[in-house]
Amino acid sequence: MSQRPTLLVTGADLAPQALALLGDFNVLFAGKTPTEDDVVALCRQHDPVAIIVRYSKVGAAAMDAAPSLRVISKHGSGTDTIDKVAAQARGIRVVAAVGANAAAVAEQALALLLACAKSVVTLDQRMHAGHWDKSTHKSIELDGRTVGVVGLGAIGLRFARMAHAMGMRVLGFDPYAQQLPDFIQSVDLDTLWRESDAISLHCPLTADNARLINASTLAACKPGVIIVNTARGGLIDEAALLDAVRSGQVGGAGLDSFAVEPMSAPHPFHGEARIVLSPHIGGVTADAYVKMGVAAAQNALAVLNHG
Repeated sequence: MSQRPTLLVTGADLAPQALALLGDFNVLFAGKTPTEDDVVALCRQHDPVAIIVRYSKVGAAAMDAAPSLRVISKHGSGTDTIDKVAAQARGIRVVAAVGANAAAVAEQALALLLACAKSVVTLDQRMHAGHWDKSTHKSIELDGRTVGVVGLGAIGLRFARMAHAMGMRVLGFDPYAQQLPDFIQSVDLDTLWRESDAISLHCPLTADNARLINASTLAACKPGVIIVNTARGGLIDEAALLDAVRSGQVGGAGLDSFAVEPMSAPHPFHGEARIVLSPHIGGVTADAYVKMGVAAAQNALAVLNHG
């Protein structure tokens, strides 16, 4: 039996560069798709001092099953799968690898925006089927258009910079953001809905902003607006979005996150030509995997070593 303290990873692997930092710990992997019950059982059996969260939720039951637990470190920036209220009540620190996947996710958001504006997927499918739509198809030019960015953390700011570089006017909403670059016009949400030709979500999911994109807010948008979500699926009322796509109120949607993940099959979005889908891989690149793993390990060690 190892005398080293245990660090639990709620996943099957961690970047070698991150593991190299954790030599003083018995690193335990929960597997590819651990359930919440799996995590609780492993906590009860091994009493970890730290958990690096990749997949699954970590709630009060897991915390109570691990009396030695001092820190829960997210392998990424979104901590909505961790019960932060329960952690605070038990004196357990919750930390996140903020910014480690910023480039990866911002690039995915831009790719989805471009895919929608330029009908990339539809035209590709038509070409492969032997069609040549040059005389009938018109794409959307983004230069000079307005993009609304909801959430101006590391990812939102990076996306905003890229949109600005393409000649877009950038509106931003983030009540917590300070010292924004001068190319971002800070506005309230009503203004953002009303004036944006495209909207990209980059905010964390909270009880206050669940279903931020809904029938009412979509109706307030410009006809033909493009919606991009690389943040959290719970920010969108999916039934309302589908209705708005079908009516033409939403010209296209590029989605990398969903209310229920993995996405169920069949799903109402399946087969919708103007909805471009990716399986929550915005932050999944070889580079981000290393950056997030190292940051998660360093963040856990910072708490364990210094409190």
